Amino acid sequence: MFYHGIKWEYVTREFPLLSPRRIAGKHGKEQCLDRLHLLQQFGLEPVHLLESDESYPDERCIRECLAFGDTVFAFEQLSLPMWQLSRHEVGVEVLDLRTCSAIYTKRNDAKVEDWFPKIRRTSDLLPIKFL
Repeated sequence: MFYHGIKWEYVTREFPLLSPRRIAGKHGKEQCLDRLHLLQQFGLEPVHLLESDESYPDERCIRECLAFGDTVFAFEQLSLPMWQLSRHEVGVEVLDLRTCSAIYTKRNDAKVEDWFPKIRRTSDLLPIKFL
């Protein structure tokens, strides 16, 4: 599985496609330097996702993604091209949120059902999981 952490406010602003090119001018100095490095290395700034495996379980990916936002999108597969950014991190040029297989959120006011009507809710997990 692949996981992407994001603040819900960005989901509502950028839905349905996430692309760093759309928000490039809004980054701080450190993010701009990171963006420049990625542009030099890959020719673009990819959307970052964590990839789970036996040594890097789903729960850890979700927990780490929640450090970047209050909502985590899970994907069974990603569209190509895909770049290996680090041992457990991959990048894609554009991420289509409509292709997610699950959503985890800490927000009680997120209108996940409105934005993703085909995703059903299970409330026995914290954060709230939408399948």
